[in-house]
Amino acid sequence: MTPAAGLPYVDRPAPIAPGRALNPRRLGAHLVGDGIDVAVHAARANRVDLCLVDVADDGSLTERRYRLRGPVTGIWHGHVPGVRAGQRYGFRVHGHWDPTVGLLHNPAKLLLDPYARAVTGQARVVPAIYSHTVDRYRAPLDGRTSADRTDSAPFVPHGVVMDAVSPAVAAPRVPWCQTVLYEAHVRGLTMRLPGVPADLRGTYAGLAHPATIAHLLGLGITTVELLPIHASMSEPFLTDKGLTNYWGYNTLGFFAPEPRYATRAAQDAGPRAVLDEVRAMVGGLHAAGLEVVLDVVYNHTSEAGADGPTLSLRGLDNTGYYLHDGSSPARLADVTGTGNSLDFRRTRVVQLALDSLRYWAGEIGVDGFRFDLAVTLGRNGAEFTPYHPFLVAMATDPVLNQTKLIAEPWDLGPGGWRTGQFPAPMADWNDRFRNAARTFWLSDAAAQSKGTTGRDLRELATRMSGSADLFGLGEVPGGRGPLASINFVTAHDGFTLADLVTYDHKHNEDNLEGNRDGTDDNRSWNHGVEGPVPRDSPFAAVLPVRRRSMRNLLGTLLLSAGTPMLTAGDEIGRSQDGNNNAYCQDDEVSWVDWSPVPWREDMCATTEYLLRLRREHPVLHPTRFASGRPADGDDLPDLAWFDATGSAMTTQQWHDPHHRVLQMLRSGRPVDDSDALIILNGSLDQQPVALTPGRGRDYELVWDSAWERPEYSRNEVDHDPLSMVASPGETVTMESLSMRLYLARP
Repeated sequence: MTPAAGLPYVDRPAPIAPGRALNPRRLGAHLVGDGIDVAVHAARANRVDLCLVDVADDGSLTERRYRLRGPVTGIWHGHVPGVRAGQRYGFRVHGHWDPTVGLLHNPAKLLLDPYARAVTGQARVVPAIYSHTVDRYRAPLDGRTSADRTDSAPFVPHGVVMDAVSPAVAAPRVPWCQTVLYEAHVRGLTMRLPGVPADLRGTYAGLAHPATIAHLLGLGITTVELLPIHASMSEPFLTDKGLTNYWGYNTLGFFAPEPRYATRAAQDAGPRAVLDEVRAMVGGLHAAGLEVVLDVVYNHTSEAGADGPTLSLRGLDNTGYYLHDGSSPARLADVTGTGNSLDFRRTRVVQLALDSLRYWAGEIGVDGFRFDLAVTLGRNGAEFTPYHPFLVAMATDPVLNQTKLIAEPWDLGPGGWRTGQFPAPMADWNDRFRNAARTFWLSDAAAQSKGTTGRDLRELATRMSGSADLFGLGEVPGGRGPLASINFVTAHDGFTLADLVTYDHKHNEDNLEGNRDGTDDNRSWNHGVEGPVPRDSPFAAVLPVRRRSMRNLLGTLLLSAGTPMLTAGDEIGRSQDGNNNAYCQDDEVSWVDWSPVPWREDMCATTEYLLRLRREHPVLHPTRFASGRPADGDDLPDLAWFDATGSAMTTQQWHDPHHRVLQMLRSGRPVDDSDALIILNGSLDQQPVALTPGRGRDYELVWDSAWERPEYSRNEVDHDPLSMVASPGETVTMESLSMRLYLARP
């Protein structure tokens, strides 16, 4: 029998755990006195064994099994003396095997503790990790009705007992009005970053290295939002292709950090060293004044659909943890597109998520969470409610409500689009902002280039002013305010900023799915040439226009009301070669390319400059929705819109898709700042624009997207500083597809 085939499971008598857990309701394995207290929820089991796993020098495994006491309200528990930190462990669950009603108890499968603070080893994609019988291609046999009796212990990750950690380092507590999010992958951000030593690249330690921190601080970032760092595994279909789940949205354990992002030295030293490196990363970023937000995936697990492996929750209590549709035979309800969805009607599911969040916030010290497919977390079965117990619990929890809570406000279930409908203090990713910005600058421009028209200006204006239609409602008058709108143009999922202006179509061939994966709703524009264009190409004239389009998107993002989120590498024009779903590309496709190319350095300088303007001018990050009327003591509306002649926009103009010039004037007096005039020219031609009179003060041009690099342009435009100043009512000429920011000094 080959090692991959495994050995039959042998059910040996197990002594009952020598003592009772001091606190049977505290789930997980915890060092207490002379050993460990263990508690696990398995409500429908009739016996649960704690398995202490020991590894011999030749790699073979032995187990010491103890029968846990219980159940007490579905929880099995016990105290076992003589166990110390570093001990591997898992559970074997005995009970009914009846797939027709969703009961999948199979003691041959060693199960990971959902509360394990660390994991060791990786799941091997072999038949033994499946609870039902499968053939050598892992296809189910007998309609999944027969239980597989092969021992899975050698092929699955094991939990590791951990000792207590020291208090977390104090957090910077950046106010929302100053927050600039930077979505990054631990590995991808530093794998090629100059200044980071080779042994630290792609690691937690590399993320906190001075070279990384210097870039983030120099750019003007306040908060790093990390793609998932919970322990995860790759889907079997990826493993079959020789690929991995690079993004990590396939969680194995909600408490344990992913070991593969630790340095080799930490991995060799063991799970505690991995955890220490994670905490040192958080502490190092905090010491530099940077916050850490984790992307967390509580909507599903790596056990996938009914044909998936049995690694943890499925074997503990399949119907108690996973959402089922209520049919007979029992069938998983999938609202996540992954095959399974956690059932947030269940007390233990809600508890698992809350306990995990408190652990990462309280003991690891992270500053917030971005919830993947957050609508699933607020579903009572099929229906979403913003008053779901889980959402209410986070809003009222004294630890969690002090953190930044960010929803990805959709899933794939019925009524799954819920942008703007999550409760305070949560913020929402605003996909409407993304779509509006891309549509105006790219897909509408592409339509013009082909002789047709695009959309009118209403949607873009609504998004740039804070999306009051989405975030202005709620229990509190005024709603959650514009800062609850997480504005973004790109994210990990989809085209990068550079690819948005380079490709009309996705190019996901490297994913080995026939280019069928990934969205087709990109709203991108290749500016007439698909793909990269060398500088010596006959088509090189397209390159400056592409760069201007990138700056238009950056300017729209960073000068709009709301909380901006940048995607790592967009500030230097990172490309994924047209791949808009690079979730399985752990290579140069996904890693940020830091090569010192002049135009990329210019793009980085532009991003840094725009963020400095935003930071220095409160008028550019309002904390309340505009009313369109003057505030007390002011003679200028807090927000007003004008056309190219400097006249107030008419209803007809708002609905006219041919009208492509818009002036947006914000009063700075309520925040003791300059007035800000933002002008957009979305047409393919130069346009004369008469600056709106405002207060009658001169306007200073502080940024123009036609500038390749801000400081060069400010110092060298006509070699005349007066060219940067314009009088109210003066007509200026805007380049095609460009935007400007003027400030009228108080």
